[in-house]
Amino acid sequence: MHISEGVLRPEIIIPTSVAAVCLAGYFLWRLKSDEIVRTAAMSAVFFMGSFIHVPLGITSIHLMLSGLVGVFAGKNAFLAILIALIFQGLLFGFGGFSVLGLNALMLGLPAILGAVFARHLERKINWFLAGFVPIFISAVILSVVLLLNGEGFEALSGVLLASNAVLMVIEGFVSFFAIGFILKVKPELLNVK
Repeated sequence: MHISEGVLRPEIIIPTSVAAVCLAGYFLWRLKSDEIVRTAAMSAVFFMGSFIHVPLGITSIHLMLSGLVGVFAGKNAFLAILIALIFQGLLFGFGGFSVLGLNALMLGLPAILGAVFARHLERKINWFLAGFVPIFISAVILSVVLLLNGEGFEALSGVLLASNAVLMVIEGFVSFFAIGFILKVKPELLNVK
């Protein structure tokens, strides 16, 4: 669900980059030393989850696990995803550095919602929603940004939103089973603060 280099206009890239830098600075300032390991581990989870690609029509989808990152990392999900995006850009050219700010906002902010659902894990529907909702919000943001980018992106916007509907459901079930498993074997790992 990355937006690639050279697609967006500067009017979108510049403000989102500034916002992402400000948010990253804020979250780094609030980061406690005992949260660094968990944040790094969740960054690795996001990084590796992105390598599982499934072809779907003219596009492909891949796991992001952003909701699970939010469940485990809480507010530090933004930092975890930003770090993973930086490494994906450096090592594999995914996304790109001019759109890094937008990609971080689009994927990292909705991931924090995983922590909101983690506060109410007594209801099993929240296990599913922790994975589903962040992907839904990211997909809507992606579609809106493409629409704002100008003519020629309307059809692509709709196709990407529709193809990500499948991913929303898959991520919902992945988080449902992962949270259920963790609650049975080691519930203290979940970020329920």
